[in-house]
Amino acid sequence: MELKEILKELAEASGISGYELAGAADVAARHLKQFSDEVSTDKFGSVIALKRGEQSGDMRDKILLAAHLDEIGLMVTKIEDGGFIRVTSIGGVDTGILPGQAVSVLGKEVLKGVIGAKPPHLQEPEESGRPVRMEDLYVDTGRSKEELEGIVEVGTLVRIESDFTELSNGCVAAQAMDDRAGVAALVETLRRLSGRKHTWDAYAIATAQEEVSGIGATTAAFRLEPQIAIAIDVTFGDSPGVPERRAYPLNKGPAIGLGPNFHPKITQKLCDLAKEHEIPHQIEADPYPGGTDAYSLQVSRAGIPAGLVSIPLRNMHTTVEVLKLDDIKRLAELLSIFISRLDSQFKEDLKCF
Repeated sequence: MELKEILKELAEASGISGYELAGAADVAARHLKQFSDEVSTDKFGSVIALKRGEQSGDMRDKILLAAHLDEIGLMVTKIEDGGFIRVTSIGGVDTGILPGQAVSVLGKEVLKGVIGAKPPHLQEPEESGRPVRMEDLYVDTGRSKEELEGIVEVGTLVRIESDFTELSNGCVAAQAMDDRAGVAALVETLRRLSGRKHTWDAYAIATAQEEVSGIGATTAAFRLEPQIAIAIDVTFGDSPGVPERRAYPLNKGPAIGLGPNFHPKITQKLCDLAKEHEIPHQIEADPYPGGTDAYSLQVSRAGIPAGLVSIPLRNMHTTVEVLKLDDIKRLAELLSIFISRLDSQFKEDLKCF
């Protein structure tokens, strides 16, 4: 299956933070299994794929690649008279994008709905133009309160929906590209690694709950205790209104993280290999830890040398997140080469800056 079809399946699968097992985890496991020696799912919902290296013995060197499986979403807080459903957010939901969105209410049966709000014609002067608040919004399924009873309850998940859309020049748009694009990159990395010799064991992990806690990466890294860990995530793509100093153009390759969260030897090795193999890439200066699984990996156990590579993405945390497929392919090519070059000398190099 081509990368585009894998990404489409991943983006369309439900996997709100803390509830990844019922959809997105199954899709990720099925695709990772094609290029792995074994695949399992842990108790938190993270999918763990292992591709063994050519080393022998019990003391095996490991690299962990992590891309988060979860997406932001909504949760029911109340069902009001008339069948209007009030919700709250799970993860960093921008309320400004919600009015008019299509949703799926994931109750005992899946109900299609839309997010409504008070029409501008009926707003009071002090309401007009003010930021949208969650308490102003409601989900309308067309059903009465009585019809909803027994199907929907407080705590029921609500997924924000959109169609996977092909744009021009190899760009695609959908919800949950943050970070299903990273999970697709895991699959593509293992696919390319299948054609290369590598000594170290490579773990590709689609992690749970990055959007709310980072617990999936923390627990997986604690369990596996790898010598190196690299997070795969998205970063801010160039678009109007995004400060140039924080924007990374599409079609110029992955952004390699540079900052105190990232071991300098890993960052340098990624940059050197990208130049050697003429892989387009960018440098993302990130002076503060946090915001991705890289921090969770770095501080697991007694500390793990960590790195970060990111896919430029426009319209982050919306239903029309836009990226370039070639940037995922370039990221996968870089990581597969990086893994194939890992040896005992590089492990020693990590002990000093």
